[in-house]
Amino acid sequence: MKKFEVTAQKDTRSGFGAGLLEAAKLNENVVGLCADLTGSLMMDAFQKEFPHRFFQAGIAEANMMGLAAGLATAGKIPFTGTFANFSTGRVYDQIRQSIAYSDKNVKICASHAGLTLGEDGATHQILEDLGLMKMLPGMVVINPCDYNQTKAATMAIANYHGPVYLRFGRPKWPVFIPETQAFEIGKALMLNEGADVSIFATGHLVWKAIQAGEILAEKGISAEIINIHTIKPLDAEAVLNSARKTRCVVTAEEHQINGGLGDSIAQLLARNLPLPVEMVAVMDSFGESGKPEELLVKYHLDTPDIVAAAEKAISRKG
Repeated sequence: MKKFEVTAQKDTRSGFGAGLLEAAKLNENVVGLCADLTGSLMMDAFQKEFPHRFFQAGIAEANMMGLAAGLATAGKIPFTGTFANFSTGRVYDQIRQSIAYSDKNVKICASHAGLTLGEDGATHQILEDLGLMKMLPGMVVINPCDYNQTKAATMAIANYHGPVYLRFGRPKWPVFIPETQAFEIGKALMLNEGADVSIFATGHLVWKAIQAGEILAEKGISAEIINIHTIKPLDAEAVLNSARKTRCVVTAEEHQINGGLGDSIAQLLARNLPLPVEMVAVMDSFGESGKPEELLVKYHLDTPDIVAAAEKAISRKG
C-alpha cells in the first residue's frame, strides 16, 4: 500500500477561496457573488483584491443565481458562493431554468456540505446535493478531497465553459494530494493500484478510503483506491478498467446512498460489467448535530465501514 504524506490540516473551503483568488488574477472575467456568507466561503481575499468584481447578494440566493446567469450572458465567469443546502435545494428552480437549461457559464460553489458540517445539524447538512445536480443535463459535478485538490479544481473550472457544481466542506481535513498534482475535469485519480477490490471514493471519504486501504493491506488484501473527484462526467474508462481487474467494487461518499457516486457507478457496471458492489453512504436518513468525526462513525461512513464493505464485496465474488 502506497504511503501518503499529510502535509497539513486545512478545510476544503479555504482551498476554494485560494483557488478563486488565483483564477481571478489570471482572468479578468472571473467575478464573485455571495449570499451574505463571504467569511464562511473564504471569499474575503477575493473581495478585498477585486471589490469591483464582487457582488454581495444578501440572503437572496434565488436572486444571486439570476444575477449570475445575467453576468454569464454578458461574458463574465460568475462564481456563486453559499452553503451547499442553499446552493441547491433552495434555488433548484433557478438553477434548472436560468443556468442549466440555457447552458450558462456559471460556477455554483457550495460549502458546508455533508455530515462533516457538524453542529449545524440536519437542516444544513445537505446529503442530496450531488444527486440533485448530476440529474441536470449538462451540469458538471465536482467533489474534491482536500485543500490542494479543491484549489486546483476551482482554478480548472474557471477555464471550463459551462455550468459546474463544486462541492466542498467546513472541517479541517488532512492535506495529502500534492500541490503540483494537475486537476483534469472528468478524469479519475489513481491513488493506489491493487488487485483484490476497487474502492472508488469522493470528497472527504477519499482520506478514509486510504486509511481503509492500509488496514486491508495488513490483512493481505490489495485494494485499488481511486479518487473520483468528478461525479459527472464520470470517468467510465477508469472505473471499468479497475473493476475488470479486481472483479468487485466499493463506493464511499458523504451523501445519501440514493443519487450519489454509488448510484452512478452501479448504473455503469450494470450496463457494462455486472459484479458485486458495496456502497458506503448515508442510508436514507437525515443527519443531526454533532462532531464531524463522531457523525461519520454513527452514520457508518468511517474507515472501518469501508474495510467491512471491501471484505463483503470480496466475499461476493463469483
